[in-house]
Parts: sequence; C-alpha cells; structure tokens
Amino acid sequence: MADNESNRKILMGLLKQPGNDRCADCGEPEPDWASCKLGVFVCLHCSGTHRSLSTKVKSLWLDFWEDEQVESLKSKGNAKAQAVYEKAVPPFYYKPQTNDCKVLKEQWIRAKYERQEFSGETKYPPLPYTTGMLWKKGKEKMQFLQRKFVLSERELNLMYYNKGDEAKGPKAVIAIKDLNATFQPEKIGHPHGLQLTYQDVNHTRNLYVYHESAEEIVTWYNAIRAVRFAYLKMMFPTGSDQQLASEITRNYLKEGYMEKTGPLQTELFKKRWFVLDSQNRKLLYFKSQLNAEELGVVFIGAERNGYFVTEDVQKSPRGSKWKCGIMLQTPERQFVFMCEQESEQKEWLGAFRQVLSRPMAPHDYLVESKVKYRR
Repeated sequence: MADNESNRKILMGLLKQPGNDRCADCGEPEPDWASCKLGVFVCLHCSGTHRSLSTKVKSLWLDFWEDEQVESLKSKGNAKAQAVYEKAVPPFYYKPQTNDCKVLKEQWIRAKYERQEFSGETKYPPLPYTTGMLWKKGKEKMQFLQRKFVLSERELNLMYYNKGDEAKGPKAVIAIKDLNATFQPEKIGHPHGLQLTYQDVNHTRNLYVYHESAEEIVTWYNAIRAVRFAYLKMMFPTGSDQQLASEITRNYLKEGYMEKTGPLQTELFKKRWFVLDSQNRKLLYFKSQLNAEELGVVFIGAERNGYFVTEDVQKSPRGSKWKCGIMLQTPERQFVFMCEQESEQKEWLGAFRQVLSRPMAPHDYLVESKVKYRR
C-alpha cells in the first residue's frame, strides 16, 4: 500500500529540480498540479486544459498519489517532456507566458500534446499564402462582419476585402513591417479577439477581428508572426533568432482610460483611452477603446533626455470628474492626465517610469522626430 506522506515528500523534492519549479506550459512559478500520464508539473490554470484532454491531473497537495504515479513523475519531469513535445518549436511561434489570455495557453497545450505539432514532423513556416474569413469590426460601428483576409509571405503584407467587392481589389493593404498583433479578448468582447495595429501614413490604425475557432485564430496569430519573422530576417540578417523573435509582436505595457486636458491646461478635461507602447516609446490616445484611429500620440523619451513624470495635485481641475493626477513633462510641453482611482494612478506612474528609465536607442530618435514632425 502506498505511503501518501512519503510520496508527498518525494513530490516536493521533485518540484525543486530545475524545470519542475515552473509550469511546463506557461512558466508560472511553483506549480501545484501534475499530469500522471505526461509526467509534467503544471499550474492550476493549465491543469484545466490538461483535464479537457482526458489526461489525469492531480493536486500535489490535496490528492492521494500511488507509488507508480510518483515513479512516473520521477522518470519524466518537465525538462524531459519539453525535449520531446517542444523539440521543433519554430522561432516565430509564440510560447504563452503566465499572464497571457486563456485561448493562447489552451491552444499551446493542445498543439504540444494533442496535435504534437512540435515533434519535428510538422513543417513550418506555413504556406506562402494564408487565406480565410475573419469577423471584423466596422470602422465606425460596433457591428462585426465577415471579411476575407489574405496574408502573403512573398509580398510581405496583409490584405482584406469587403464582402462582394473582391473584384474591386482589397479594401486595405497592410505592410507587414508595421503590423502588430495582440490578443484583446476583454476589450473586443470575444474570447478569441485579436487586435491588429499598423501605421497608415502618419497615423496608427487598429483592426479588431475574431474567429469562432480557437485553433484558427491562434493559427492566424502565429502565421502573422511567421511573416513578420521572415521580414525581420531579411532586414537584419545577422540577428539571432532569439533577438528577432523578441521583436515580432508585442503586448502593450499599459492600457486604460484617463482624462486629458489641452496644452494650455485651461481646457476642459476629456475622457480618452490610452495605450502605452513601450517598445516604440509611444503613448497613444483614442476617443474610446475600440476606435480605429488614434486622436494623438506622445513620445516618451528617457529621463536623461529631458522627460520625466510625477504626481499632479490639482484641487479643482477644470471639467475633470477624477482627482488622481499625473504630470508628464517632455522637452516641448507638459501633459496632465487624471485617473479615476489611486491604484490606476500608481500603475500608470510605474509604467511611465519603466519607459523613462530605459536609455534611448538610435531608432528611438527617429520615432521621436516623426512624432514631433506630426505636430
């Protein structure tokens, strides 16, 4: 008969081994569940997906462990499993992290263990053309309509067509060099919601799309990453795969509503949706969170270049319903924003300071000049 206390001590020892101290799938520290069949340690969230794959998962703390189940974990473990199931992950393929959305994590786990896409037999990157239908939000209205999208690795662009008007040519042709893709299920209101952002002349544009199939939308996301990776390889042939992979797509450091006043700080405060793109050192603001085009952009340089941020205390800011202020100083002007809650104010201050503390790279000066030129 199994000695549960003895087996639990063995499990706790296994957790301390390199690789086992983080979830095998999303990297969350201190996993407290394990798959008996696969012999991997996983976090609570990833354990749910493993359970849906009909693989038995058990709590390291609450469940009774048989001797043979413990032996399975001893003989396998995260490092050995990853060597098998992640043997041939393409450099462009996105590996979800702890804070990523549910659909990315679920499809990563299914791709690894159910479809075994990274065993070395699946051929990546995808075909030169990726074509399909996505639900796209209208520019002005909230209604989502099906549109045909075509992603071309050869042409290095993404096109979409209005339904019934394909003979007239694409509605938009988006250069892959400017394209970013990020999952936004809460903002879009769909668990598979994807935001596509690109430069249209001197403005930032957003497309909001989704697909009913979780596998399809993640395939689209990684196909975009594959074409972006091909572009970066062409532009920076000496860059390592690891270096280029970090530049393919990016999540935004901070998003949310703040109130904003004008340059004289005598204008009424207006509520705007702000997006902090730390990679490009840009603070973009929109009328609302699902607007297609920005109203304006603020470049955020480094402290050594004359940029800084601090709390702003105004007893009665003109027209503002919110009282938690932020003052952002640039070499050209001062920006004042108001947050509804003190917690939001602290999060924005922390995000701004993270960007301000990073020295400016050569390409940042080009971005800065373009933003100044727009004014």
